[in-house]
Amino acid sequence: MSDTHERELTPLSGFLGLFVFFALIAGTILSIRQAVLDDNGWFAALGIVTFVSSLIFVLPGLFIVTPNESRVLVLFGKYTGTAKQNGFFWVNPFTSKKQVSLKARTLNGATLKVNDQAGNPVEIAVIVVWQVKDTYAAMFEVEDYEKYIASQSESAVRKLAAHFKYDGGEHEITLRGSTQEVSDQLTLELTERLHRAGIVVIESRISHLAYAQEIAHAMLQRQQAEAVIAARSKIVDGAVGMVEQALLHLKDKGVIDLDGERRAAMVSNLMVVLCSERSTPVVNVGSLYT
Repeated sequence: MSDTHERELTPLSGFLGLFVFFALIAGTILSIRQAVLDDNGWFAALGIVTFVSSLIFVLPGLFIVTPNESRVLVLFGKYTGTAKQNGFFWVNPFTSKKQVSLKARTLNGATLKVNDQAGNPVEIAVIVVWQVKDTYAAMFEVEDYEKYIASQSESAVRKLAAHFKYDGGEHEITLRGSTQEVSDQLTLELTERLHRAGIVVIESRISHLAYAQEIAHAMLQRQQAEAVIAARSKIVDGAVGMVEQALLHLKDKGVIDLDGERRAAMVSNLMVVLCSERSTPVVNVGSLYT
């Protein structure tokens, strides 16, 4: 990136240029009138010169800057400054005035097929809210800053997806489960990439995330199986605690004195009752000795 940066400039008032324009038009009218009255070609020539001068040297220099817009001013290939203050202005008529919007804008990224950290193909798309801060960099440091943003965003998304898994454990940063952390990482990556173009990233987030179609069904089955296993694990943990508590209460209150075999049978029956999916589980209440 070059050492040149944006330089804000406040041009002359456009009303001054407009006054000069009307003065030249008035001079043209008077010259033509005098030429007709005196039948003098010099006055006619003077009128033509003043009229052409008003068209060439005054009108092209007038321009308007609306709120949240700017004009990058270049005179004979040299950057002279950027007009950001809204209003009506006049500059050298040979100055080119390139308009650059300063409004916050949104990039809806295309859906990309990438591989996550585990190598699984996923579909991902992002939304990036950005704004031009350095008009000089946006106009002269890159070829087309809007295309530059789109290409760099795609590259950042591919890099981001390769650093995280689609899904994982509870304490692991993943694309699906760690929305804020992933968005922060994406914003940081885009900020570094777009700094060259004078672009600041206001916000970025994932707008679409899914497994690729070829593995979506298989991964859905895996997620369902993991959910069932996790649920079963919690049920068993809870049942063990309840059985342990029940046996302790029976022993403390002296309701029944169980030997090892009876204790094992009661534990088995209680686990069946607590872990069964049936609404009316069958419990063996018979004695081990009959």
